[in-house]
Amino acid sequence: MAKKAGSKLPKRKEEFLYRGRKVSDLAKMSIEELAVLLPARQRRSIKRGLAKENKKLLGGLKNKDSVRTHIRNMVILPDMVGKSLEIYNGKSFEKVEIMPEMIGHFFGEFALTRGRVQHGAAGVGATRSSKYVPLK
Repeated sequence: MAKKAGSKLPKRKEEFLYRGRKVSDLAKMSIEELAVLLPARQRRSIKRGLAKENKKLLGGLKNKDSVRTHIRNMVILPDMVGKSLEIYNGKSFEKVEIMPEMIGHFFGEFALTRGRVQHGAAGVGATRSSKYVPLK
């Protein structure tokens, strides 16, 4: 069957796989079994044991759908998928929706602490040559 140039097939939404396993299968695993699949830094932090604050956060996420936290070094686990968090970036809380693609990353990766720098015109006391820099 020849495909017409103008017709597009709809994209098939496939289920997300993490290292060849479905999110539902990952959620059934114990944290030690899951640690084997994670990258080295995340595996090391889990093997050393979760801190008291991290355990408290996990308990809070099981009871609620939305939680505010200052904890930026927590690894995103499969149980957290679909929840919404507000992660502190040092100034304000950034709202983050946990997606399956985020499994194995840290919270801090999704609430950036530094903003983009936007340079303006040359300030008072600038050199003479910088006065004539064209503004876009």
